[in-house]
Amino acid sequence: MIPVLITTVNAFFWILYITLLARIVLSWIQLGRGNRLVEVIFNLTEPFLAPIRALLQRSPLGGSGMMIDFSPMIAFILIQLISRFLIAFLWTLA
Repeated sequence: MIPVLITTVNAFFWILYITLLARIVLSWIQLGRGNRLVEVIFNLTEPFLAPIRALLQRSPLGGSGMMIDFSPMIAFILIQLISRFLIAFLWTLA
């Protein structure tokens, strides 16, 4: 049962990682927010990026004058940390 749960958790974080990567690429291409695929990807990733972006704006490093959005990079790091922690925890239960 635990290996199935580990595989599911791993797949979830992999899909989240790929979706976030797709959002970054789509922001460079500028297809427009009217595209259905772009809307789905932005709606899936915004709940993860908005809190990070809000924390960055309150930090001394952030602010409204930033030209680069660092929230996806921080999200990638958090995804890796959380997924590794969860998988390690699930392995201890096995």
